[in-house]
Amino acid sequence: MDLMKLQNGSDIRGVALEGVEGESVNLTPQIAKQIGCAYVSWLAKKLDVDAVALRIGVGRDSRISGPELADALMEGMLSAGAQVTDCGMATTPAMFMSIVFPETNFNGSAMITASHLPFNRNGIKFFDDDGGLEHEDITEILNLAGFLNPAPVNFDVQKCDLITLYADYLRGKIADALKPLGKGEKPLEGLHIVVDSGNGASGFFVDKILQPLGADTKGSQFLEPDGNFPNHIPNPENKQAMEAIRSAVLNNKADLGLIFDTDVDRMSAVLSDGSEINRDSIIAMIAAILAPEYPGSTIITDSVTSDRLTYFLQDVLGLKHLCYMRGYKNVINKQKELNAKGIVAPLAMETSGHGALKDNYFLDDGAFLAVKLVIALAQAAAQGKKLDSLIEKLPPLVEEGEYRFKINDEDFKTYGKRVLAEFKLRALEAEYDMPESFEGVRISFKGDDVQGWMLLRLSLHDPVMPLNIEAARKGDLPKLVEIARKLTDGFDRLDRSCLK
Repeated sequence: MDLMKLQNGSDIRGVALEGVEGESVNLTPQIAKQIGCAYVSWLAKKLDVDAVALRIGVGRDSRISGPELADALMEGMLSAGAQVTDCGMATTPAMFMSIVFPETNFNGSAMITASHLPFNRNGIKFFDDDGGLEHEDITEILNLAGFLNPAPVNFDVQKCDLITLYADYLRGKIADALKPLGKGEKPLEGLHIVVDSGNGASGFFVDKILQPLGADTKGSQFLEPDGNFPNHIPNPENKQAMEAIRSAVLNNKADLGLIFDTDVDRMSAVLSDGSEINRDSIIAMIAAILAPEYPGSTIITDSVTSDRLTYFLQDVLGLKHLCYMRGYKNVINKQKELNAKGIVAPLAMETSGHGALKDNYFLDDGAFLAVKLVIALAQAAAQGKKLDSLIEKLPPLVEEGEYRFKINDEDFKTYGKRVLAEFKLRALEAEYDMPESFEGVRISFKGDDVQGWMLLRLSLHDPVMPLNIEAARKGDLPKLVEIARKLTDGFDRLDRSCLK
């Protein structure tokens, strides 16, 4: 088969299990073995060393297909001559940290995961000491894998309890930050924090981090790893998942609720009153936590963040907002680029919950973000405040909508670019306010007749043009929709039926 079909940006994704109608398995143990062998060859070439000198760690999340694919991946690595360590149940950020920790100090690592995708999917994320691999790296590995047929080898791997090592690291961050509170070894005593793991890999956050530090975690749910995901999809962007953690917070009268995706590189939260802290608000809260340490710094976000967030970051916190592009690698790479130029950018974060911190190796780590929230909660409580005080000046969401226009043209990218060019020209002729946009065309409306913003962009991989609209006043959403309808009128291969 064409292994390039498994590439999804800088990740590998595929169907690993039968049973879903219309989907055939394309990520098999044999293919994983070939990919493991190719990764070793790629890494040896990059580091200019013999494969036998490489030490590589492999972890997985709770997916049913994980153990078999992990074994096959490791067998392929062994066949190429590398030394391999089985890290068992792990998280994507932990697998990068296995390269950093002196106790492991791997040359590279791999995580078997497909994030929040359905139970029958799986995938692989690779790391080296520069972080997650880039799109072109995955292309090279998959191209090489297609020509390989690894020979059987003696399956000889070491085992490592990486998740305990990783939890110790995170727990130490909380303990060190809260030493000034003078509570000793139980700095979270008196705080009630519930966690919803969605049966993914984040259950350790309760028994290895929160409980040893004294937190009451009664009401935490779905902590046991179960790749069938019987309760809800482990995804902070899923409405059912967010309602589950919201109910847990309210029913248990908790101070904070935390929810993670399957492999724990994303998170969101719920405050004590049931308010959901996700999308713009989670970016705002993390930025507010970082602002005192990094005054005047730049916060990088994806393109669909709101004008409300820009106001909060710039006018309230005194920071700079770079509204960049979608894709967690895009915002992280821009963050690395700015910091390398001497422009301090402590946070790069998507509305999906991917957030990378400058002081954490530019790693998008949901558990590390949760650590930041827990520290802020304890510090606020010590001052008689609530966590929501950090974002009390963030204007509330009023009305919003996302409309996805299907492009009925084989060359959808060319057609989509034509639409964007005409959309921009019409907006200029109408003298609308058009802030700088790195992805698509964005328009802001601040007049007496209508207030809000819209963004039309072209999907990277699909024949779709998403249109995001947010109204700043109640009743303005229909007005913005009508403006969007006029700006996109006349394109016969653009299906705008969703606007009706």
